[in-house]
Amino acid sequence: MKEEKSQRTPRIVVALGGNAITRHGESGTVEQDYANLRGSLDHIVKLVERGYELVLTHGNGPQIGNQMIRVEVARGQAPDLPLDLMVADLQGGMGYMIERVLRNQLLKAGLEVPVCAMLSQVEVAADDPALANPTKFVGPAFDKEEIDRLAEERGWIVREDKGRGWRRVVPSPQPLEIIEGDLIRTLIDAGALVIVSGGGGIPVSRSEDGQLEGVEAVIDKDFAAVELAKAVDATHLFILTSVESVYLDFGTPQQRAVRFLSVDDARGHLAAGQFPEGSMAPKIEAACRFVENSDRKVLVTDLFTVLEAIDGSAGTWITA
Repeated sequence: MKEEKSQRTPRIVVALGGNAITRHGESGTVEQDYANLRGSLDHIVKLVERGYELVLTHGNGPQIGNQMIRVEVARGQAPDLPLDLMVADLQGGMGYMIERVLRNQLLKAGLEVPVCAMLSQVEVAADDPALANPTKFVGPAFDKEEIDRLAEERGWIVREDKGRGWRRVVPSPQPLEIIEGDLIRTLIDAGALVIVSGGGGIPVSRSEDGQLEGVEAVIDKDFAAVELAKAVDATHLFILTSVESVYLDFGTPQQRAVRFLSVDDARGHLAAGQFPEGSMAPKIEAACRFVENSDRKVLVTDLFTVLEAIDGSAGTWITA
């Protein structure tokens, strides 16, 4: 007999923010990232100890930037890499790092939980309007003269990233489906903790005959996390970021934390400009997409206060 939803073990997609791996102001060396992971994943182990079924996903912002710098330095000495392949490379490398550290910490805690990292492709529409309107800054900054030359030679779209210089911009299309969704769910149903969809997933689109093709784009990791959570029938989505709660009037003397938000209130604050684009706004939009017209729940909090947030003394819960 199928288990009633109210009696289900919570199945949680945990979207790790960049601060779980590379901290602000760090150069992002392998040694630094491993040290950060050991501190960060200790909190994931505590969630496992509570009996939750977990699926991990993560960002790759600092790492994709470093990868693109490597490609630039190696240009002419090694073959160029398209953006979708760079995302795939980082999914594998970062997934390995997370899996290894997590396996070691689960072992220390005496928890026998199988862990696996897997590559995942995320489908986007071949005619998504975003593909014709690149907005996402990627890679290193260049001076104006150099970026003009690179744009002409490589067909890049470039814009000024204020305070940083001139940079390439690429599309950020909407995710439609996790290609390996059924396989991921099978692993979770078998008791595995899966690390998947890193960096928003590898963007692919379908040709007219159904063939998958790589796309030079970056998918928002929080929007991809929503599709992942739906694909695995998750009850909760935890968006773990660098702030303890969602705040209204952030950065002003009137700043205040909000512990609970309905979808209607969240969308109202979003429309009023309470949440900055490129930081909290996509997280709030992702939360609304996941919970609307359902009994699902989203928690937005800092990785290091997630247990307190679950118990109600921190974080922000968003519900229908």
